[in-house]
Amino acid sequence: MYDVVALGELLIDFAPVSTDDAGYPTLKAQPGGAPGNFLAALQKYGCTTALVGKVGEDAFGNLLVNTLDTLGISTKGIVKDPSVFTTLAFVTLDATGNREFSFARKPGADTCLRAEELDTALLDDCKVFHFGTLSLTGEPARSATRAAVAYAKERGKLISFDPNLRKPLWPTEEAAKEQIEWGLRQADIVKISDEEIEFLWGISPEEGAQKLLKEYGVSLVYATLGPKGCHFANAQGSGEVASPSGIHVIDTTGAGDIFGGSAMSRFLKLNKAPGDLTMEEMRAVTRFACCAASLSTQTHGGITSVVAEADVEAIV
Repeated sequence: MYDVVALGELLIDFAPVSTDDAGYPTLKAQPGGAPGNFLAALQKYGCTTALVGKVGEDAFGNLLVNTLDTLGISTKGIVKDPSVFTTLAFVTLDATGNREFSFARKPGADTCLRAEELDTALLDDCKVFHFGTLSLTGEPARSATRAAVAYAKERGKLISFDPNLRKPLWPTEEAAKEQIEWGLRQADIVKISDEEIEFLWGISPEEGAQKLLKEYGVSLVYATLGPKGCHFANAQGSGEVASPSGIHVIDTTGAGDIFGGSAMSRFLKLNKAPGDLTMEEMRAVTRFACCAASLSTQTHGGITSVVAEADVEAIV
């Protein structure tokens, strides 16, 4: 039995490590992709995990699969396709470590996953199914994602969703909103950012969390607030946790995903329904996740930036 199975992109992040006099960056290749980052945190913090997705039958695809294997994340559900390239993302960072992405993905392997390629045995054998919106940006991956969600819901699995909005990957903002809205209505647990709430509804994180609980059927919401921390909410109440102070931020790539995976790892240890967590339990889960995500920003990359559990506990 896997604790969590995630579906979605596994890709290479190219992060700048220096820039020459003409302004051209020297780039370092890092394993990434939101579901991979999410599972890396879960695996690091004591959970069993598997990824469903597609990479190219190429050097980067092989590297990525080997990286997950080394971490203990099952790669049984990853298809290697010789007809498409592994997806690449080029990251630019500002002075505070915040990042923007440019994607080589027309198509990238992750967008080419087909419904008939899904390893449904993995979905049979898990507690939680997690997905995001990059697999909803176009076909055939959109249909594969929807089929996987339907399959997991029919079998009573908890559904976890992270919008993970990347505007350049959508043909229009309206298309992005439509698919995000669909994902939100499938989910029991949602990790969503303040920027995504503003994008969808133009309201505050607190209002957004209540909207998700009351109108979308979500049971547990984490509304992240960037460097400020996170607002949490379920039927038992709501509150806010601040991020730890004194963190020197180098690169925020993957921090939101690592927050999500870290929070899920603590949630699973409680062995309770998401709507039944007490205020104290939600606060403890959120504090751990905020600390893990913050510590991950002290180095480059996503999958490789998850810190040891003891380092997180030291500042919780």
